[in-house]
Amino acid sequence: MPEPTTKVTKRTEVRSRPSPSLKSLSSLKDGQSPDTFIPPHGGYQQLLSYQKALVVYDATLHFCGRFINQKSRTHDQMVQAARSGKQNILEGSEASATSKETELKLTNVARASQKELLEDYRDFMRNRGIEEWTPDHPYAQRLRRLNRTPGASYQTFKKGIEHPDPAICANVIAGLIKVTCYLLDQQLKRLEQDFLKEGGLRERMTRARLAYRAKQGPWK
Repeated sequence: MPEPTTKVTKRTEVRSRPSPSLKSLSSLKDGQSPDTFIPPHGGYQQLLSYQKALVVYDATLHFCGRFINQKSRTHDQMVQAARSGKQNILEGSEASATSKETELKLTNVARASQKELLEDYRDFMRNRGIEEWTPDHPYAQRLRRLNRTPGASYQTFKKGIEHPDPAICANVIAGLIKVTCYLLDQQLKRLEQDFLKEGGLRERMTRARLAYRAKQGPWK
């Protein structure tokens, strides 16, 4: 039996210090000149939400290969939902340079895909009489500690993800999905605040143009 492993909730993940994913979003803007309108963008690998979504995707590939009929529609849907939950974070980060609206939309799509995937795991557990871990379950508490590991990757959770017991595997991955959804919720709130504060591309273009004209002086 491995060390206790999974279910993480929003309540248990809230901490006083800023989420690493939000700090990463902020750091991408550092050093931007006021007379430029294409802000720093990309850097999705630094987002904790992407890092967790990547673990969820790899874990889902492994899980479906073991426990879900590869010819079934469920297999394809779970893999695609896991991929969407990862890929849309990437695409939203890359699109942020020219469209905050697109970044918000794609980040929300990523969150919706994670929620869809979580329901698939719950269906798997319910149909097999597997109990979903409560927050005070010793395995859930263990997963909570693992999730706080700096630079946590697939290897951090490998024993739970690849455990012979499908009840442990499903609960571990479901817990990881819940953490990812929490991080995406916080990311969406930050993106909304940034948009209200900085505006979209057209507003940034106007500010950059005014700054450029001011530098040229009245006789240029």
